[in-house]
Amino acid sequence: MTSLETAKLAVKALDSKKGLDIKVIKIRDISSIADYFVIATGTSNTHVKALADEVEFKLDEAGISVSSIEGQRNDTWILLDYIDVIVHVFSDEAREYYDLERLWEDGEIIES
Repeated sequence: MTSLETAKLAVKALDSKKGLDIKVIKIRDISSIADYFVIATGTSNTHVKALADEVEFKLDEAGISVSSIEGQRNDTWILLDYIDVIVHVFSDEAREYYDLERLWEDGEIIES
């Protein structure tokens, strides 16, 4: 599976659990840390956790194991690292505060 296919599968998982404002940013051409960021917002800390759990479950079903997970204790920003794809699930406040879209504005927004 390509990194874009992995990102799209993550988007599908987030969408199935009603993730908000889902975006895929292609960063491959401007950074070596990953090919894509997938960013989504949850409506509550419980929703953020549920979104991250769904991504992990669906990608695991597809044979794609998460390399590491960060932020599970506070549930306002959970990062799932799939090496070539990094999934960020935020609360609304955390997403606004960290503003990854602005930080990575040189990346290409891919239609999700």
